[in-house]
Amino acid sequence: MNDLIRVGQLYPAKIPPVASRNQTASAAGKESFQTVLEEKLLKFSGHASKRLEQRGIQFDSEQLRKLGSAIDKAAAKGSKESLVLMQDMALIVNVRNRTVVTAVDGGSMKDNVFTQIDSAVIVS
Repeated sequence: MNDLIRVGQLYPAKIPPVASRNQTASAAGKESFQTVLEEKLLKFSGHASKRLEQRGIQFDSEQLRKLGSAIDKAAAKGSKESLVLMQDMALIVNVRNRTVVTAVDGGSMKDNVFTQIDSAVIVS
């Protein structure tokens, strides 16, 4: 009757300590938040960044919002590589990675052929 009972001694494998359960839940929450954050971010490839700089193309926050919305629409339809026509520019976007692959301004768009795309989104 004088035996000491220690926490976890009776059911060591069945009941994990509360602290480790909370740590696991918070780690899972961080991963899901990170995943959600990455899914919503819009990225520009190195090639696209060079083209934007060479052609003097700049985006304001409203244009970036519209571009993000266009990517969401393309993703909803199952697109993988999409041509996004916005004002006087064309952007090739990898929809799955939410990455702008290249950008073409209005002057360079004439007589240009866009290949390896499976969809087009026209943004007004």
